[in-house]
Amino acid sequence: MSQRKIVIVGGVAGGATAAARARRTDEHAEIVLFEKGPYISFANCGLPYYVGGEIGDRSALLLQTPESFRARFGVDVRVNHEVLAIDRAAKAVAVRNLETGAVSTETYTALILAPGSIPIRPPLPGIDLPNVFMVRTVPDAVAIRAFVEERQASRAVVVGAGFIGLEMVENLVNLGLGVTLVEKADQVLPPLDPEMAAFVQSTLEQMGVEVITGDGIAAFEGAERATAVRLESGRTVEGDLFVLGLGVRPDTRLAREAGLAIGPTGGIQVNERMQTSDPAIYAAGDAVETVHLVTGRPALIPLAGPANKQGRVAGANAAGDSLTFPGAIGTAIVRAGSVVAATTGLSEKAARREGLQVYTSYTLSGDHADYYPGVHELLTKLVVEEGTGRVLGAQVVGEAGVDKRTDVYATAILGGMTVEQLANLDLAYAPPFGSAKDPAVVAGMVAQNIRRGTLRTITPDRLLERLEAGEGLQVVDVRNPYEFDMGAVPGAVNIPVDELRRRIGELDPARETVVYDRTGATAYVAARMLMQRGFSVSSLTGGYALFPAAEAVRMQQLTQG
Repeated sequence: MSQRKIVIVGGVAGGATAAARARRTDEHAEIVLFEKGPYISFANCGLPYYVGGEIGDRSALLLQTPESFRARFGVDVRVNHEVLAIDRAAKAVAVRNLETGAVSTETYTALILAPGSIPIRPPLPGIDLPNVFMVRTVPDAVAIRAFVEERQASRAVVVGAGFIGLEMVENLVNLGLGVTLVEKADQVLPPLDPEMAAFVQSTLEQMGVEVITGDGIAAFEGAERATAVRLESGRTVEGDLFVLGLGVRPDTRLAREAGLAIGPTGGIQVNERMQTSDPAIYAAGDAVETVHLVTGRPALIPLAGPANKQGRVAGANAAGDSLTFPGAIGTAIVRAGSVVAATTGLSEKAARREGLQVYTSYTLSGDHADYYPGVHELLTKLVVEEGTGRVLGAQVVGEAGVDKRTDVYATAILGGMTVEQLANLDLAYAPPFGSAKDPAVVAGMVAQNIRRGTLRTITPDRLLERLEAGEGLQVVDVRNPYEFDMGAVPGAVNIPVDELRRRIGELDPARETVVYDRTGATAYVAARMLMQRGFSVSSLTGGYALFPAAEAVRMQQLTQG
């Protein structure tokens, strides 16, 4: 049997992981890895934190060097080498040495493509000026940090309010810069639902960040350096440096030119074994199209977690093993100042775009026992399939414990769990770490109550619409008077829950009624009380804690047309 030769195009998460797994699978294979850049494996997710100084030493970003990778895995790593083309018939690739310009040919028995993604950089006037930066590579991060230090920059403009954009905003603020954040969508963090993203925007504004949504960029102004960005609205925003975080697209040039199948999302089409339409060629990472495990449809999910798992499967199978990667659900998390936001599975808007029949629930719970010092509240939104009760998605916003609960929801979604099963999870509890009824369990219980009909809910945005339409709802605030005085739903009457039985005669049972407290827990008690006395009653989901954010979203929608 002839020796197996595996050629890998691209390093970082997909390619480096594939190389390591291929070696662990076949000790005798010849493995060659070509990387266009100077680094085989670096922590690209850590780049914003290097810019902000949380990661002080650049070397900490370098997970492997060519020398260390060669020593441990016996892989022939060639950095600064660009693969130009694939000859599928000859099972060979053409490669250019970027240091010498020499072009050579490398044959393979199995080829793994891990070229990653290309940052979106629209052809706008001034976009190539030297102080307009991307954040994709170690040299990018080094250049931004050096520019801030050497030029004593004081104002930054970040374009794009996705995960990378928010991480850059946080770290530039930490460096003492004034920051403006520009996002073409009508909200920050577009993967989240608007009312959840509103909490993140509020935190950014409290940090001193100017947030501009619903406005894209048209041009960068300046001669030798950009001095301002002109927006599509005509507004001009000045700055000393500009950072683009407009998202990415899969790098499929090699695959397309080689005639490999490209999926409907624009990524390289692969099967569960990470094989392309050519059985001798595998692909992994941001360049591939994968299956969204909630919808079953093709999707682009350019995240490090899926890329690592795909690389593992591609490397194993290229070396003769048989592993599969079924797909992903897009679990992601970001910190912006004091707030952390995470999402997994489908948002409500994504589920409705897919034509799924869903309902939602909101809960506000402490990240650990209320009586233990240092408790922080977690706002959770569940997206649940009507009929089956299956959990389709979750979003969590808070200051602590967001990661833990998001991982619980991600596991529940991957397991096809229902809200009843979520409500019965047996999770670790001690006062410093959680509650006897963990926030994830409480979320399941509330969603279960809605499913069983023991709780009817109305969302803040729907309540606002109906109040604006003058539908004559009877809105009852069951908080204490001092809470009511600090802010309330327009037109609400205040009857504390402990007085409700005694004062029930003040309410009209013929009118449709909405009850609320701050979080929804006490309102549930009030709703059950009224429902069993003949009232048609709904509870404001998320309580008053969610209402101001919904008001802000509603105002923004009305302002923008």
